[in-house]
Amino acid sequence: MENHKTVELMAPAGSFETLTAAIQAGADSVYFGVEQLNMRAKSTNTFTLENLSKVVKQCHKNNVKCYLTLNTVMYDHDINLVRKILLEAQKNGVDAVIASDIAVMQVAKELNYPIHISTQANVSNIETVAFYALFSDVVVLARELSLMQVKAISKEIKRRDIRGVSGDLMRLEIFCHGALCMAISGKCHLSLHANFSSANRGACIQNCRKKYIVKEVESDAEFEVDNEYIMSAKDLCTINFLDKIIDSGTEIIKIEGRGRSIDYVYTTVKCYREAIDSIERGDYTQEKVEAWMKQLETVFNRGFWDGYYLGKKMGEWSDSDGSKATKRKVFLGKGVKYYDEQKVAEFKLEAQHINVGDEVFISGPTTGYLTLSIDAMRVDNLSVEKASRGESITFECKTKIRPSDKLYKLISVQ
Repeated sequence: MENHKTVELMAPAGSFETLTAAIQAGADSVYFGVEQLNMRAKSTNTFTLENLSKVVKQCHKNNVKCYLTLNTVMYDHDINLVRKILLEAQKNGVDAVIASDIAVMQVAKELNYPIHISTQANVSNIETVAFYALFSDVVVLARELSLMQVKAISKEIKRRDIRGVSGDLMRLEIFCHGALCMAISGKCHLSLHANFSSANRGACIQNCRKKYIVKEVESDAEFEVDNEYIMSAKDLCTINFLDKIIDSGTEIIKIEGRGRSIDYVYTTVKCYREAIDSIERGDYTQEKVEAWMKQLETVFNRGFWDGYYLGKKMGEWSDSDGSKATKRKVFLGKGVKYYDEQKVAEFKLEAQHINVGDEVFISGPTTGYLTLSIDAMRVDNLSVEKASRGESITFECKTKIRPSDKLYKLISVQ
């Protein structure tokens, strides 16, 4: 895999399944967390310090960079663990740490370890970029900036020749797709206040995604806000103006979603990879944008909006508490065996049923994400049109599957 010249496309990885899928889909880099000191500690905890070597080897074998997130609020009792994590990351060759707390930056600097400044640091101006150049080479800008502001910061970095600790010009990173928080760059206390579960310690329970009734104190009158989840923003999607993002001077674009499923990671990374490559070739068109949008709509989303990049005010609220994906996945079963000579996969159905013609996908830590249509299948070596729970099915599959792999059916949502 070659390095891509225009921008670096960074993908989320919350498990070995999504890590493999991100690499398959064309990510230039991935970001992930370990232990409890990252902003997705509650939603995903697959990776541990013992996994670091395997994660790094898989990434570097595919010429993909890997970044470790240590971006929560830190307390005194966390610092020893921070040092332990950074030492392990450095020993295993993790490319950089994404941090927001000065204490983490200080420990990393003592270890001469590369630092990316997290969006949780809320960097919104050139002077703050210049300050963080004392610690780092990359700044993830606040999510609330417009592209005009991003472009101005990028130009000023070049004009003032602001260089990071490596001696290279400071690089800018922004989010291009995924969930948006109602709070400034994710700094929210609602979950802590209501459930003693701190969002800033990676334990958000997403109170903002629920429906609320407004109550007037004086009269006790209550009003339900009709059709609007008033604290739940729609998801960010920038694929329709990705050329403008690249033109802003941003060198790294990042997809949100370490807590998301494998189909989300694969689909979003694939679409943005194709869009970046299309912009590089000069054949980025509205027709292609519409096709990518349809693909992005098939996986988890709360509806899409442009964020603040084009100068819009916040007003894009979701009208539901769940996903608006146009396709839904249904678990069918697990892998049994792969017949190499025949290139046939065998799965045991543990739930639901499957028909010839169904669209399915197979996922696994090594297999990653594989989609196919069931053109023919067999049960007990007999050709069948339908198979049910409890039966073992075989079908042609050119990619090797493993017993740990899972089979899902994709169903269109009306």
